[in-house]
Amino acid sequence: GDTAGCTFCHTSPEERCSTCHQRHQFNPAVARKSEQCKTCHWGKDHRDWEAYDISIHGTVYQVNKWDPTQFDMSKKLADADYVGPTCQYCHMRGGHHNVQRLSTVYTSMGMSNADRGAPLWKEKRDTWVSVCDDCHSPRFARENLQAMDEACKDAGFKYTETFKVAENLMLDGMGEPMPKDLAPDWSGQH
Repeated sequence: GDTAGCTFCHTSPEERCSTCHQRHQFNPAVARKSEQCKTCHWGKDHRDWEAYDISIHGTVYQVNKWDPTQFDMSKKLADADYVGPTCQYCHMRGGHHNVQRLSTVYTSMGMSNADRGAPLWKEKRDTWVSVCDDCHSPRFARENLQAMDEACKDAGFKYTETFKVAENLMLDGMGEPMPKDLAPDWSGQH
């Protein structure tokens, strides 16, 4: 099931228009709605939808998305003047189809300790701030980016700590945390 879920999105999603535009309803106005991203960006390994949905931006979208004066999806993204950002507004700013072009610099846990001052990351971070300052001040965006840096750094330390605990358990001969004879039977057979 997990593998099938992965291949649904990770075969060649950026090469297919129907990934965002729906094969049976090829309508740009539909593709501009945040729910289109939810198709792939949700669940245990991609919590993007959940994070957006409970954020202030997601809440503004959920409360106002039915009002065309607040979210006029018939307008091109380049002309959008939404009351709050959608996934597409930020990640496809101006209607650009390369979603990763305007993504954050946090691509994986392995990135958590990358040199954020390197020229490549500085350019990405400046671009990220420029998207936020469509509605917020550059200071606000930079402070939030710094807070995310700190959170990622803390998460990276916890991630490393967890692996050290697991390594020590293995060295102590306790590599199997739940032996089969003690494991709960979720199938209900016993």
